[in-house]
Amino acid sequence: MTALSYLTETVGGPRSRPTLVAVSPTCSLRPQVPLSKLTSFRVGGRAEWYVAPRSLEDLQLTLQRARTEGWPVTVLGAGSNLLVSDRGLPGLAISTRYLRYTHIDGDTGRITAAAGEPLPRLAWQAAEAGASGFEWAVGIPGTVGGAVVMNAGAHRSSTADVLREARVINSDGSMEVLVPEDLDYQYRTSNLQGGDRLVVEATFDLVPGGDRHALKAATQDHLERRHRTQPYDRPSCGSVFRNPGPQAAGWLIERTGLKGYRIGGAMVAERHANFILNCGNATASDIFRLIAHVRESVHDRWSLWLEPEVRVLGEFGGV
Repeated sequence: MTALSYLTETVGGPRSRPTLVAVSPTCSLRPQVPLSKLTSFRVGGRAEWYVAPRSLEDLQLTLQRARTEGWPVTVLGAGSNLLVSDRGLPGLAISTRYLRYTHIDGDTGRITAAAGEPLPRLAWQAAEAGASGFEWAVGIPGTVGGAVVMNAGAHRSSTADVLREARVINSDGSMEVLVPEDLDYQYRTSNLQGGDRLVVEATFDLVPGGDRHALKAATQDHLERRHRTQPYDRPSCGSVFRNPGPQAAGWLIERTGLKGYRIGGAMVAERHANFILNCGNATASDIFRLIAHVRESVHDRWSLWLEPEVRVLGEFGGV
């Protein structure tokens, strides 16, 4: 096993496409779209095709077109937990960032939200409604769909703790409602990762009847704590590696002496060693190689392989 071979999930490169392709009057596929502007790392090549549907109907039509064409599909969400190859992605890249709506039942504490709803906004909405149990999500720069897929969490809380059910589209276009027991939740992972089911909506059971002022204060405290301990001044994907336990990944990386270590424009953050920063001119290959170097170095020192939390997409062969 090597650090480089572990990371790559998909292969292939985009082919040139000349024009827009309409899938409905309100939704078109765009060819050769740069993904560097759509990921929090601010790196990555072009998507062969890209779409950002604003309704469930348009999403279903988009997936139908992809099946007809035989295109591989990559779901980007908000792009906050991805490293996309400099060579881009083949097939169709779907951003769910515009699939947004929220319904909050203040009496029961139940919240239903579309996959594209940002987690920080949902955390504030829950606090305003007096529903507790989602304060931890305010500092996570992702979406509801991504949180369900990767069991996002912070401060010893996670999506699995509050999820009631998730609505997904299967590869054949059918809809299905899944409960947490269906998802095989573990630390920062579920069986939705790497699969062909796409989350479109989730319902959470929170605790109703909380004091709104106290909940908003607690939510603000969570946000300030993250900003005190994590770097937000440069592009990153958040935590790069899952915590292996009992020591945190950042502690292991720091004790290995890698804070401030650079490859090209990518650097291990000084403030929190489990962050890799784009210092302004990084390529995806720089970041990929730095991730691999950190994994190798930690393995040499501690005899364990850190597992990436970031999704690595595209071709990195020869890096």
